[in-house]
Amino acid sequence: MSLERIYHGGNLLAVILRAGYRGEGIEFFTPNDFSQQLAYMNRPMGYRIAPHVHNKVQREVFYTQEVLFIKSGRMRIDFYDQDRTCIDKRTLEAGDIILLASGGHGFEMLEQTEIIEVKQGPFAGEQDKTRFEAKEEDRRLEG
Repeated sequence: MSLERIYHGGNLLAVILRAGYRGEGIEFFTPNDFSQQLAYMNRPMGYRIAPHVHNKVQREVFYTQEVLFIKSGRMRIDFYDQDRTCIDKRTLEAGDIILLASGGHGFEMLEQTEIIEVKQGPFAGEQDKTRFEAKEEDRRLEG
């Protein structure tokens, strides 16, 4: 599956765009109200995007959403609900992209892995997240 949306309780947790994804034109994978937008573009040679500047627009952000680009290697992502229970797992490989939209998450590198992360700023330090230990039964789930 080249494009995968992971839901829990009606909430979109993540969008995974696999390295092999192909499409035509432009496609947005996120709703317009998301504070982080993820899109794919496939344009032919000679296609032009008009020069432009982005206007100053005040936006209100309540939760951090982040995009990870897996540059090399392989990793597992564990998805958690608001009760800090592991609800799903996926493996990501070089070339995959994931938008983390809601819920909790943790990572385990399955081999040496390079990741590029993009998220909103400004950085809020330790106020930005609450860390927790995975439950023993969560660690035993197959991924």
